[in-house]
Parts: sequence; C-alpha cells; structure tokens
Amino acid sequence: MSDSCGAPEGGVALADVDAGSQAVIQGTVTRDGQPLRGAYARLLNESDDFVGEVATGDEGTFRFFATDGAWKVRVLASKGFTGEFPVQAEVGKVVDVQVQA
Repeated sequence: MSDSCGAPEGGVALADVDAGSQAVIQGTVTRDGQPLRGAYARLLNESDDFVGEVATGDEGTFRFFATDGAWKVRVLASKGFTGEFPVQAEVGKVVDVQVQA
C-alpha cells in the first residue's frame, strides 16, 4: 500500500541490527506514549536535498542506511507536526532518533 507521495507504509522492527559497512539511522515516532503509524520520515543530506522517505508502520519505526556524515531526519505526522533532527552518521554505528509528535 502506498500514499500519494509513493512511500510505502510498513516500518521496520528495530531489534538488533548489524550496521556492518553502513551507517544506520533509525528511530521511533510516538504520540502520547504510543507508536504513531503513518508518519513520514525523510532523510536529507547536508545541503537539505531529499534522499529518501519511509512511512512508519504499526510500531512507529523507520530506518535508513547511509554513509558517514551529517544528515537530517525530517518527520511529518498528523495534526500538523513537523520536526527536524540533525544526526551524525558513522559507518558501523546505529544512530537512534526518538520523536515525540
């Protein structure tokens, strides 16, 4: 299933992930302490260029695989919520972003 922007819903399980040779940027979007389904997480590079987007599933989770460097995660959710979260990604590491929408 997809929304008009083309990002498939689904989310990911955030159980242990082996970053290996990539940098992992992942997180959970919640509202009132509950996972938020259907929020959109966008990955932007240092120049604020759009790189990718995923929609959260039942667990409110998202995950991107990236390269070393400065990134931003922009989260858009219902009720007009928009938040930006700068992250510093490093190969072999997992960055966890917790979003209260």
